[in-house]
Amino acid sequence: MDSHKAELAYEFLPYLRAYTDGRIERLLGTEIVPPGFDPKTKVTSKDILILPDINVSARLYLPKIAKKKLPVLVYYHGGAFCLYSSSASIYHNFLNALVSNANVIAVSVNFRLAPERPLPIAYEDSWAALQWVASHYEGQGSETWLTEFVDFNRLFLAGDSSGANIAHNMAMLAGNPKAGFNVRIAGLALVQPYFWGFKAVGSEASNPLKKTVDRIWPLVSLSAPNKDDPRINPVGADAPSLSGLGCKRVLVCVAEKDIFRDRGWLYCETLRKCGWTGVVEYIESKGENHEFHLHYPGCQNAKDLIEYLAVFLNLESHPLSCL
Repeated sequence: MDSHKAELAYEFLPYLRAYTDGRIERLLGTEIVPPGFDPKTKVTSKDILILPDINVSARLYLPKIAKKKLPVLVYYHGGAFCLYSSSASIYHNFLNALVSNANVIAVSVNFRLAPERPLPIAYEDSWAALQWVASHYEGQGSETWLTEFVDFNRLFLAGDSSGANIAHNMAMLAGNPKAGFNVRIAGLALVQPYFWGFKAVGSEASNPLKKTVDRIWPLVSLSAPNKDDPRINPVGADAPSLSGLGCKRVLVCVAEKDIFRDRGWLYCETLRKCGWTGVVEYIESKGENHEFHLHYPGCQNAKDLIEYLAVFLNLESHPLSCL
């Protein structure tokens, strides 16, 4: 059958349409930009294929000042597990700004998307990418930007929205001794994290976006659509204790008008009470909504968010509480 004549299977507006022949039409997040030198930030980027057999890649970012060993940030993009990529213009621009401000090396992971590749594929790709980065520890590995410029005592994970969800799950996996991850994670930064659950939390029940958000997890995780799955509800009754989180510093950034705000706060409170021995910081951007920093990068709150993240990535010299 001609794909252009295939019948509509379902719509998930305003994000995508799925057709009976398996074709997915994405309505957002398709704008991409090539890597290269950014004259505004003086950051250089390049794409590298990590797992050729399954086409998992990453975009690497190198700041202008790279004369010493720098922190490395493994970043997971958002998009409800089904939109965007590491080459999406909004993520490329955001990481150029963050890398320049923080003076870090960044690895922006390009995992495979649902619904064509439903979860747990994005988690599996993300874990493989993290292991690839860690394989450069002690100067080993094939990527010179990682072997020459990275201080692996300062390995950070971060992401926004569903990417923050991935970053959390990677930190939980890294904290499990059975996973065999031998590189210490210095910190975890979660920007407006996408966590959810069957029972509404805080103001979720009255939020007009609740029905839309309720559709996401069953759509992207076809084999495990339960919205209390520990991967999407890390504070649920069946979730493992957050005391196993594989790092000692966490920054959670939320937006005041975001439907996910109360989940971010609950995550912090649970982390503080569960026996985890690290330090968690909570920052709320007043008057803002979900992903504001990507869509309105010039606003003061977006600039402040980048500053918070930059300080977090350089904690040895600048405690977050100084801001």
